[in-house]
Amino acid sequence: MVVSFTEKYPEVKASFSIDIEKIIFSGNSPFQKIEIFDSSTFGKILVIDGCIMLTEKDEFIYHEMISHVPLYVHPRPERILIIGGGDGGTVREVLKHRDVQKVILVDIDRIVSDVCLKYLPGIASGLLSERVTCLYQDGVEYVKNCDKKFDVVLIDSTDPVNVGEGLFTQEFYQNCFNLLNSDGLLVNQAESPVFTRRWLTMVSQKLRSIFPSVDFYQASIPTYPSGYWLFSFASKKYHPQNDFRAEKYREQNLKLNYYNQHLHQACFVLPNYVRDIIGNSSDYPAG
Repeated sequence: MVVSFTEKYPEVKASFSIDIEKIIFSGNSPFQKIEIFDSSTFGKILVIDGCIMLTEKDEFIYHEMISHVPLYVHPRPERILIIGGGDGGTVREVLKHRDVQKVILVDIDRIVSDVCLKYLPGIASGLLSERVTCLYQDGVEYVKNCDKKFDVVLIDSTDPVNVGEGLFTQEFYQNCFNLLNSDGLLVNQAESPVFTRRWLTMVSQKLRSIFPSVDFYQASIPTYPSGYWLFSFASKKYHPQNDFRAEKYREQNLKLNYYNQHLHQACFVLPNYVRDIIGNSSDYPAG
């Protein structure tokens, strides 16, 4: 029997519904409710606390954009820290880069990874790689006490509520800055400028108070709120467009479904209303 799953967006008094063919998994961890549904149109769908985390139909967009944009800017991305991302999609994309020697994934909820490894192996199987160490603990505490250094930090978090709230604080961003090497990069998902404008403004203000260079880039993700999503690109040294490694991109010749070298340059060109939300950037004229 077909039933509907509806994700509600209380900020804008709207919702998004998908017809579900089957409930594959439904359970509670100590931190959140985790569900996997099957649908005829979007494939399997991972839902946490009533919010869509990914669908098989379009997950590649988010995971390619959070990963390849910074990894084709940093010249030697050898050590990568991923905070959140227990579904394994970001790990899968990061491992496509031969430069990457070590990935540490820190996620508070082991059950998310276990469920995804069982029901979404095409997304999660990279978690089992020898290059990956999975630590199931609080990411906020990890970066506070970490004595290791990283080239790139990717914050693949849920929304800034419940277990994800601590991953959007000033202290957390400062601790991430401290554990980056002198030419390190940080990228995080920065929410929707249409539906969650205040969260995007908050991210922009906090990152700009810490990093010498902060830019934002965009992607179209159909099953995320509004279908329009932003990522932050905070850097100690490199410019996201001027330091793009086009030759490396062409040499690797990865078979990707969304990201490409032209999109890399274009995704940083933002609409005027978004520039206003994030405080604009002198690097990119309004046109």
